[in-house]
Amino acid sequence: MLDQAQVERLDAEAVNSAKTRPPLYAARKKIFPKRASGLFRQFKWLVMAITLGIYYLTPWLRWDRGPFAPDQAVLIDLANRRFYFFFIEIWPQEFYYVAGLLMMAGVGLFLITSTVGRAWCGYACPQTVWVDLFLVVERAVEGDRNARIKLEAAPWSARKLVLRASKHAIWLIIAVATGGAWIFYFADAPKLLGEVVTGTAAPVAYVTIAVLTGTTYVFGGLMREQVCTYMCPWPRIQAAMLDENSLTVTYNDWRGEPRSRHAKRALAAGLPAGDCVDCNACVAVCPMGIDIRDGQQLECITCALCIDACDGVMDKLGRERGLISYATLADYNANMTVATAGGTSQVNPSLVRTTSGAFVDGLAHFHLGKIFRLRTYIYLVAWSAIGLVLVYSLLTRERLELNVLHDRNPQFVTLSDGSIRNGYTVKLLNMIPAPRTIEVMLQGLDGGEMSIVGVDQAPSRSFSVAVEPDRLKVLKVFVRQPADRIREPAQSFEFRIEDKASSESAEYIASFNARENDK
Repeated sequence: MLDQAQVERLDAEAVNSAKTRPPLYAARKKIFPKRASGLFRQFKWLVMAITLGIYYLTPWLRWDRGPFAPDQAVLIDLANRRFYFFFIEIWPQEFYYVAGLLMMAGVGLFLITSTVGRAWCGYACPQTVWVDLFLVVERAVEGDRNARIKLEAAPWSARKLVLRASKHAIWLIIAVATGGAWIFYFADAPKLLGEVVTGTAAPVAYVTIAVLTGTTYVFGGLMREQVCTYMCPWPRIQAAMLDENSLTVTYNDWRGEPRSRHAKRALAAGLPAGDCVDCNACVAVCPMGIDIRDGQQLECITCALCIDACDGVMDKLGRERGLISYATLADYNANMTVATAGGTSQVNPSLVRTTSGAFVDGLAHFHLGKIFRLRTYIYLVAWSAIGLVLVYSLLTRERLELNVLHDRNPQFVTLSDGSIRNGYTVKLLNMIPAPRTIEVMLQGLDGGEMSIVGVDQAPSRSFSVAVEPDRLKVLKVFVRQPADRIREPAQSFEFRIEDKASSESAEYIASFNARENDK
């Protein structure tokens, strides 16, 4: 048993431990990323322009499907339960196409991550794209990094109030446009825009705009990097996708260390000095506010802006680019081995380049043979296989379907002449945006004839039925068989439908029931 003094000591230790334990959530410290310039920044501009262009402009694209279908190229028509994508029309029962696309997206994300790390996060993730857009506005209104830091530290004034109000107003306009663009995917865009402006749109449209406006403004403008750090699960999942041959943004400390602002002076004094001059340019441009020189970090989205910043500094100093670069762990370790072969733990990058320049230059550019290895080929094959199956299914799918339900009560009726009649609900599905004349035929069932309720035609083995475009036609069909032709209490026969114009057809095997003593 513990005495009172020991209990008090343990309690005090627990309190002190709780005080020193780092918090699970850290309050946001504002980040003021500097505008970068270089190859990766240009690529990010290109991706941002393409992705935003696709998002905002797609609902306004037109696609002529004829007079019986909407002409919006991409439309999720919830009212009629259709999804239109240019020449493709997806019905609810064809949701497996959407499932297939989601599977392709998942496998594709695994493929990208296993080869080039978090490239999706750094370039094409909606959070990244909208944060980039909001930063463009912030820089245009408040200035670049130093100007924004001074403005943040300055006391409130009329100028500061105007600048902040202008920035947030533009952010809100972008956020409203984002929410507005989303609802246009679910209805005819020009018509819905008029209804939204005049206040006659459905309440759900305004609610959707309000929700997406709020999330875009908060996530892209106020939370920014916190969304990636605390809300997104992918930084925690990606570790399972990476290995020693995955490309990631890497600070090559075998070349940069020991960092010094006075490398020439250190070398003249016989002291080792790396290529890193500790200018913090890589930190200044980072939208996540991290220092890549501290190694791989959960917050890093591999946007590679630090590479652009560092390459710019190396150019000014007349040194080789690539101090920060896309590299694999395998190549990094190989470079470390070569760099330390001289017998010193403090690496002189000039020595490395001089004594083993060919080797280092070869490793400066990643090898496709290492990046694309067995696991990436497996991902690629799986991704391609799913895509090919979807394409084949789209090209070979029938746009005419038949379904038949047998009446359960009663299963059959004996008519006055002794013949037996069964009732069926026959459903004809026309899955194209054009009217059709469908031939409904009875095959098998010796001596059997059918009649269709509402169709003014004598009983026959064949009927012509008009079906509207993109519609389900429900028919009440009665099939009759003379008593002397009945052979079994349950006989199989076939309903067949055919569109003579397109040669499409469908069949359904049904059962004709009778009493035991009717055979």
